[in-house]
Amino acid sequence: MAATTGTPTDRPAAGRRERTGWYFYDWANSAFSTTVLTVFLGPFLTSVTKVAAGCELGADDCTGRVHPFGISVAAGSFYPYVVSLSVFLTVFVLPVMGAIADRAPRKKLLLAVTAFIASAATICFAFVTGGNYLLGGLLFLIANISGGASIVVYNSFLPQLAGPDERDKVSSRGWALGYLGGGLLLAFNLVAVTILSIDGNDQRTLDIARWCIVSAGVWWALFTLIPLAWLREHPGAESTGVRGNVLIDGFKELGGTIRNIRAYPLTLFFLLSYLIYNDGIQTVIALASQYGTEELDLEQSTLIITILLVQFLAFGGALLLGAMAAKVGARKTVLFSLALWLGVVVAAYWLPAGEPLPFMLLGVAIGLVLGGSQALSRSLYSQLIPEGREGEYYGFYEISDKGTSWLGPLLFGLVFQLTNSYRFGIISLVVFFLVGGALLAMVPIRRAIVAAGNTPPKLL
Repeated sequence: MAATTGTPTDRPAAGRRERTGWYFYDWANSAFSTTVLTVFLGPFLTSVTKVAAGCELGADDCTGRVHPFGISVAAGSFYPYVVSLSVFLTVFVLPVMGAIADRAPRKKLLLAVTAFIASAATICFAFVTGGNYLLGGLLFLIANISGGASIVVYNSFLPQLAGPDERDKVSSRGWALGYLGGGLLLAFNLVAVTILSIDGNDQRTLDIARWCIVSAGVWWALFTLIPLAWLREHPGAESTGVRGNVLIDGFKELGGTIRNIRAYPLTLFFLLSYLIYNDGIQTVIALASQYGTEELDLEQSTLIITILLVQFLAFGGALLLGAMAAKVGARKTVLFSLALWLGVVVAAYWLPAGEPLPFMLLGVAIGLVLGGSQALSRSLYSQLIPEGREGEYYGFYEISDKGTSWLGPLLFGLVFQLTNSYRFGIISLVVFFLVGGALLAMVPIRRAIVAAGNTPPKLL
């Protein structure tokens, strides 16, 4: 068995420069989430697929089909299917990447490889022209999966950069900076769309969207240079003295983790609660635009302004809830945030149609609670990881973040199908916050931290 690196107190303390470098990877990769996933990629890739199916650009009633690898697929379904495939592959890739990160003596190199592959794939959308939908789908798969792998490596640095009493603050600052960076690039791109678009020229609109996607890849690559320059190497306990093939050893180590994870049932119980309430959060984010257009009859401009409000307010919200956690503890703050999410969903049910102001005010509430609930969940989970296994356990964490986010949309879709009402669909999501919050309240966090071999912070 590999020798350990010692307790966290044996390591040199991380300085402000190194932590700032770590924060900047949130700034770098958030551009992909906001500019690419939230706004531009879905409409762009769907339009490219419709062109490949023989439809006119901009046609809303396209019934054409494409045939990737001989499979007949409706043009409008190609992008959702690619997203589903990405989620499916993520389930297998991320835990393995985490195991590799724990055994790799140079985690910065692993971060660089995964981040630059993802950003390069995003930049290569410059070549997705005409009806080249297969290239677009492949590039998205590479960018999304490699980007998720880079976040596993990135998160594994957190327990080695901050002690138990500082992780909530450090994690919250990272999330806050990420929302600020992602919001800035999105704002720049939306200004470009407003200035450069020509009414009735669908090809020009498509070209602008393509270059907005490319800009996110360039942003991602450039700002990744900061964490690579400022972070120190923090090899996990499993990497010390390791010889042989890191990839093969990573697969072996993952198998051991799966077999032995029953030794930490309270950590698994926390993951279950996070899986449920985070699914509710991700569903609200993913379906807010659809709810606004289909149920509330709001203009696209209203949705864009609301998206920007959420991004920039999430910066302050993450810092605000981080400060609250310093006063009352992370778990109490997360539970408080879930109560606010519950209020958001209930309020969304009662929003009047055709009135943008109430929808924007709800976006303000989402922005204030969004960053903090995610940042504090990340730091709280870091307390429940056995030392030296940060990568592996964050691999499972990313699965519960990315690999199960179909449950909420599935419930939403089923309720809509049964009731033909988006309002009943949105109110059905209260179950995720009620059940997830109840399970989190049942986790004996202090005992779970001790069971994982860690020292509990003063406040929980």
